Amino acid sequence: MSKKSTILISLFTSLVVVTIASFSSCSKIFPQMINPEDGLCGPVDLSNSQTILFSQGNDQFFANRSSATGLGPYFVATGCGSCHSSDNRGHPFTILTRFGQTDSTGNKFLAEGGPQLGTFALPGYTPEQIPAGATSSKFIAPITAGVGFLEVVPDSAILAMAAANVNNPDGVRGHPNYSTIPSYVTPLPGSMPRADGKYICRFGRKASTYNLVQQVAQAYNHDMGITSTYLPINPYNYMDQTPPPPSSTPEVSNDDFNSVVFYVTCLQTPIQRNPTDATVLQGNALFVKIGCETCHKQTLTTGYSPVASLAYQTINPFTDLLVHDMGPGLDDGYTEGNAKTSEWRTAPLWGLGLAPGVQGGSYYLMHDGRAHSIQQAIQLHGGEAAVSAARFSQFSSSDQAAVITFLKSL
Repeated sequence: MSKKSTILISLFTSLVVVTIASFSSCSKIFPQMINPEDGLCGPVDLSNSQTILFSQGNDQFFANRSSATGLGPYFVATGCGSCHSSDNRGHPFTILTRFGQTDSTGNKFLAEGGPQLGTFALPGYTPEQIPAGATSSKFIAPITAGVGFLEVVPDSAILAMAAANVNNPDGVRGHPNYSTIPSYVTPLPGSMPRADGKYICRFGRKASTYNLVQQVAQAYNHDMGITSTYLPINPYNYMDQTPPPPSSTPEVSNDDFNSVVFYVTCLQTPIQRNPTDATVLQGNALFVKIGCETCHKQTLTTGYSPVASLAYQTINPFTDLLVHDMGPGLDDGYTEGNAKTSEWRTAPLWGLGLAPGVQGGSYYLMHDGRAHSIQQAIQLHGGEAAVSAARFSQFSSSDQAAVITFLKSL
């Protein structure tokens, strides 16, 4: 066996061991699963048949794939749960590197393995490198809990939030990220596409993914190198032949795929802790006073959903699902869909206080984990959020602490 193969086998084995450890032991990298009573995990109210489907999806979500079950040849993680431990945010160990797009004209590096870097490789394959001339950005996996509710926030509500910012005195604007949706995606009821046929998208750090079917298909395909009926071509095959052939047999069955979609759709929203605490209430009021709530909308209302428990519900995600210009400090030179390189979707803040429980006892915030505390994350806000960040910096230490206490309660 060659030295390179030995190294690759060792790397792969280490990844699998660490991934398994995330569910079986309390380590500094991946602590134990959060107790559902603390605010994450568990489904919304479901019928008996729906509960069975949710359980099947749970098993698939936290299953670890291998080469025998379609993993690779390049991948970031061996399973969904590796990046979304306890259905919360990710950890830098499984950070995604996306590359190849600088504007709305699309990705120019699909023939060289884009849009995502395969961080790990199976034995016999040379790990990927970012192609020369390609800009890139690192993304930590966002929170999974509650995403089914966000999927059915009506387009009309998202457009109304954008319109309300037109005359915002702090310079906050924000707009939806319109993208072309793939043929396998069915538009949601009440969707409001533009005249050019592009739809409002809402998932991902750049809000470039339309719905959870597309999100799961991309996760299997890009994160694990696993083909499905929806994305039957392994993106890394582009580097070997043009055009690459579709997989004759999808590496994840439709039943397993659809159960994962149902699982993430029906996850309950995170629960705020100590909502009536005096300091939490004070911090909430200060959060609103300095303008953070302009983008991190506390309250949204869902529209129709075929899952009754998701329909017409009041939720508290702390996002407007719009993309905002965050200034040159957060401009990575990479984008997706119609967003500019310095524009990012407002991250939902629910579950924020539980992040250290899945991030090794520390915070890794912002899109790439560069902020190691909530205070640092606030201070990194520029562009449209610069005025609010400056107001926070001008607070007394006790008022700053109150805002942090409030955010940790989410």
